Amino acid sequence: MNPVVALNSNMLMPFAPMLVLSITVVVAMIAIAIKRSNFIAGTISVIGLNAALFLLLAQMFGYFSPAQGFISSLFIVDSFAQFNMVIILISALACFTLAYGYIEGYDDHKEELYLLMLIATLGGMLMVCSDHLASFFISLELLSIPMYGMLAYTYARGKSLEAGLKYLVLSATASATMLMGMALIYAFTGSLAFRSIGMGVIGGLQQGLSQPMLVVGAAMVLFGVAFKLSAVPFHTWTPDVYQGAPAPIATFLGSVAKVAMLALGLRFLLTTATLAIPAIDTVIVVIASLSMIVGNMLALRQTNIKRMLSYSSIAHLGYVLAVVSAVKDQSVGFTSLYMAVYAFTTIGAFGVMTIMSSPYKMHGEAEDIEHYRGIFWKRPILTAVMTVMLLSLAGVPLTAGFISKFFAIFATVSAQNWWLAAMIILGSAISLYYYLHFMLVMFKRPQEIQSHDAVNHWGIQAGGIMVMLVTAAVLYFGIFPEWLSKIITLVHIY
Repeated sequence: MNPVVALNSNMLMPFAPMLVLSITVVVAMIAIAIKRSNFIAGTISVIGLNAALFLLLAQMFGYFSPAQGFISSLFIVDSFAQFNMVIILISALACFTLAYGYIEGYDDHKEELYLLMLIATLGGMLMVCSDHLASFFISLELLSIPMYGMLAYTYARGKSLEAGLKYLVLSATASATMLMGMALIYAFTGSLAFRSIGMGVIGGLQQGLSQPMLVVGAAMVLFGVAFKLSAVPFHTWTPDVYQGAPAPIATFLGSVAKVAMLALGLRFLLTTATLAIPAIDTVIVVIASLSMIVGNMLALRQTNIKRMLSYSSIAHLGYVLAVVSAVKDQSVGFTSLYMAVYAFTTIGAFGVMTIMSSPYKMHGEAEDIEHYRGIFWKRPILTAVMTVMLLSLAGVPLTAGFISKFFAIFATVSAQNWWLAAMIILGSAISLYYYLHFMLVMFKRPQEIQSHDAVNHWGIQAGGIMVMLVTAAVLYFGIFPEWLSKIITLVHIY
């Protein structure tokens, strides 16, 4: 048994951003109990997120010490965790700004949505720091449980309620599978700590011992992670949930949740050394290959933008898993770079959709491709934003998406894994078709009656300013990629 470690303020310093966010949740609860106000609840949430972000950045630049370290045996704060927490907090801020304008016209209670998003964000931050199977499961559920309510928040829309219920049932099944896998790993290694498990796995591999219980347990955890990441063949829930979810929540699911889940899964695979097991590596190669091909092929025939982007997300997860399988321990920087760029482009694409949408109009959200026909002639700046995001997702040069995809191909080629490199190139070529198709629709002759449109002053609102800033960042890092390339060398796991 591990000895009980007394925690002091110095040891908790690396945990300060999470503590700030926890305090924000409590303050927001008290504010809602005193007076219901969309403005007050939204403002408190954004202030808390900004405070946590600034504190985290200050720690990373050496203004507070210690900035990194172990917190008991459950959590670890290293450069990998800090970088992913920055991405999570920035993505959450973007989702909050989009949600504020989106939910403003809602006749029912609006304030609880901010609470759910804050708790889910806190869960995501804890996930990237987890170094123990207990913290793995608890932090994952802290993210997942609020998601059920967030997805079904606009329950008057049947699709929203369906999305929440479907995610609840299937996610609970995935969590149960992971819990059983963790039990099998504990039965084999006698430990729940990632590093202790890793020592047991390496020892078994060196001695050439048969490890069927460990392989099955690791595979069950991997399947649960693959479900949360919507990788093939665990992807069937994704298009329905994305389509039914309110637009800002779909943005949250595609950015915050994906970044947190992949970071946790990667830390588990590398720290426990389960990625070194040939059977597990083979499973990841199969999942990555299927995700790249199936995701892109299914996206080709979609006319619903949410469903198209959901299938696109499946393909992008395939690219990331290909890098993980190809370069193993060296994949930390590459995957962190890829997921950061993907999160920002997802925010931009869904941000445009959110600005164009409202679930409280009779005709619902602007999610069909025909809703964007000829939008260029009325909203040229909004069209430019969406165009840049689609080009970045496709990996076209002069966008940040090109840099991330270039490094993904570079990593697989360097490892001489020609199959995965070919799959990334083929998948990217297929995706270019449906991204360009959507772009062409936006530049066609407009319809006489347009059922969806952004408000006249969308550009001076918080959500509008945010999507334009994201666009500027995607273009800047695409033209000047030096900062992105530094991520590969600076981000690492202890």
